[in-house]
Parts: sequence; C-alpha cells; structure tokens
Amino acid sequence: MDHDVLVAGETLIDFLSDRAGSLEDVASFERRPGGAPANVAVALAKLEHTPLFWTRVGDDAFGRYLEGVLDERGLPDRFLERDPDAKTSLAFVTHDETGDREFTFYRGGTADTRLEPGRIDEETLAALEWVHAGGVTLASGSSRRATLDLLERAAAADCTVSFDPNARPELWPDAATVERVCRDALAHVDVCKATAAELEGLGFDGATPLEIGRETLAAGPHTVFVTRGSEGAVAVADERAPWTDAEAASSPMTAETDADAVDVVDTTGAGDAFVAGAITSLREGRSLEESLSRASAVAALATTEPGAMSALPDRDAVRAFRRDR
Repeated sequence: MDHDVLVAGETLIDFLSDRAGSLEDVASFERRPGGAPANVAVALAKLEHTPLFWTRVGDDAFGRYLEGVLDERGLPDRFLERDPDAKTSLAFVTHDETGDREFTFYRGGTADTRLEPGRIDEETLAALEWVHAGGVTLASGSSRRATLDLLERAAAADCTVSFDPNARPELWPDAATVERVCRDALAHVDVCKATAAELEGLGFDGATPLEIGRETLAAGPHTVFVTRGSEGAVAVADERAPWTDAEAASSPMTAETDADAVDVVDTTGAGDAFVAGAITSLREGRSLEESLSRASAVAALATTEPGAMSALPDRDAVRAFRRDR
C-alpha cells in the first residue's frame, strides 16, 4: 500500500481513572494506548486514510504492548522505533463528572523524547502529500530538534503540514519556551488545530475564538481550527488555502459549528479525532465548512467510550451519525 500521509510523535500508555476525581483520590486505573499523534494515526486508519507513523517506544513491556496495538490497528511499522535504553512514557488521566480530563505525565528521558533529526529521508518526504505533528515532542530532548526538522523539511518538500500544539505546561520548562518553540513550528505549518486557550498561551489575542484564529494566520498557517469543547468549533482560512474561494482574497473565510449532542463518557482523544476528521475531509476536497462539520462529528463520536482509541469511528459510523443528527 502506498501512503501519502505521515504522522509523527509520541505513543504512550494512558492510565485512565475508574471514576471521577483527582489523582490524590482515585485508587484504580485502567491501561489504555495513547499519545496524541498515535490517536491521530489510528483515527486516520479507521477513516481509510492509513498513514505512516514515526514514533519511538521503550524496549519494555509497555512498548511491546503499544507495538501490538498499532499493528492491530493497521499501522505500518516502517518508522516505529524501539529504544533499548529508555522507558515508554506513561500518563495518568483523571476526569471530572463531565468527562473533562487532567493529565499527569511520567516522561523524563523516555523513548519518545529521543527521536533524532533526519530519520524521515528525502525520498519518503517527496512521496508524501501531508505531514502532521503535535507539540508534546517539542517539549524536551532531541525530539524537539527532530520535530522542527521534520516540519521544516516537509514544508520545503511542498507537503501540507498540520500541527496541534497540544499544550501540556507541565512538560515544558516555562511558558516563554512553549511560546517560542511552538511559534517556530508554526512558521512551517499550513493547518493548525488548537483550543483558544492554547493559542492565547502562544501569544495570540482576540475577543472571540474566530479573532484568535485570524491572528494566528499571521504566524504561518493558512488555516486554523479552534476547538471549543462542548461549545463546538470554528475555522478560519485565508487566500493561501486551497479550499477557499475568491472571496477570501479580501478577508479570511470563516466557518462555525455547534458541538454534536452525544452522551459523553471520556473526552480523552477527542481533539485528536477532530484532527483526523479534518485531515481526511480536506484531503478529499471538501469545503472548509464541510470539513469543520465532519471533524466535529468524528470528535463527538470519539467521546462515547473510555479511552482515546476505543470509540474512534469508521467512515460508515460518521456517515450514519451525521445523517441522523
């Protein structure tokens, strides 16, 4: 099978709390596969756009478990690295009564911080149409250089580059470093997906999510999706975006959608499902408005079971959900 999408970043273990409450109060957890880029890659495969996936896990029981999960989900192992000298990252995920979650990471010097620049060769990049990465691998280690190197070379190779800052402040030395490094990444990015709070943390201001999205365009991306959880999502794109029309030449094109009504069980991975829905829709030539609506539906369905990958929908499920809503 030929693959024209590459996803890069961490694969880790999510330990999900068995009930609502803080980490201090919860006693039992369930092991689940996770990591935002891993969730995106698996979601893309479910939507019949199976990508290449560049990741690194430890040569330990958790790493072998994750390798098996990725294989079961149909992802090729061409760029799956096993680190003999580092452990696999762990994250403990707690949630409140609404399903909103909080992460506590154990990630110091772990395998996914040790990606090295240049692993994705020029021949591979030349065959790709789309490259996606997240912000966690920018936080520390050689993975910061590796991720920035990949984004820069992918842009130079004329790939469409997407990026989710996926801000986790506890993984970074300070807020100034988050802003500086993520803005360096945005200079090479075409499509950005983030929450309004994440973009504000990167120094973008605005009275509304749309205004914040418009300001973000000046940093590099031609398209910005701003997700708002239970309040839906907005999108903005300027004249550089291939999915805009002539009207965007004078002002950015915008779209907005309400959140889909579902019985939310766990929001872990909802943003990653949104990313996959947006990538597949835009690659299939759908409009900005249609892509926003479809991405929101994929995200909503992903919240209906515990764990980031458990409820990721396939194309038929998304089609049926959108038809019946």
